[in-house]
Amino acid sequence: MEIKSLCIFCGSRLGHNGKYHEEAVKIGEILAENDIKLVYGGGKVGLMGSLADSVITNGGEVIGVIPGSLVNKEVAHFGLNVLKVVNSMHERKELMYEWSDAFLALPGGFGTLDEFCEIFTWFQIGLHKKPVAFLNSGGYFDWLIRHFEHSVEEGFVEKGLLEKIQVFNQTSEVVAFLNQ
Repeated sequence: MEIKSLCIFCGSRLGHNGKYHEEAVKIGEILAENDIKLVYGGGKVGLMGSLADSVITNGGEVIGVIPGSLVNKEVAHFGLNVLKVVNSMHERKELMYEWSDAFLALPGGFGTLDEFCEIFTWFQIGLHKKPVAFLNSGGYFDWLIRHFEHSVEEGFVEKGLLEKIQVFNQTSEVVAFLNQ
């Protein structure tokens, strides 16, 4: 499957480790260099803003999908190629899914986890077979990966299912993911 558009879930904050910002910028460069559209949550703040700005600065295309309630909180990025304002988070996730060939999670909070887990649940129940991955910056997702493994150990998740989540520890590994 050729990846022409990548949905990235990531934080609306920068976090305390500057490495997260640096990696978001690098991923933006990689997307632009490989002519892959970014589909993301439409924010101008945090890692979301860093990522989108990097893609734009490097000549790439960015599609943002944001609920109207967040536009009103002045976090929408109006410098995108496309900014789609929707009515709800559910509609946001549905459009992000429809417009993407694959999914990648960067560090983030509850929203990032919600979006990642929902898209992987859709994978689990057979609604799609699109690739799903984490960029495990500095071990950021180690605890979550361990929780997933614990879910297997306790009999709530099939072992083979976890093998479908690709985990990258370096931004350079994302290039191979995009060219699969």
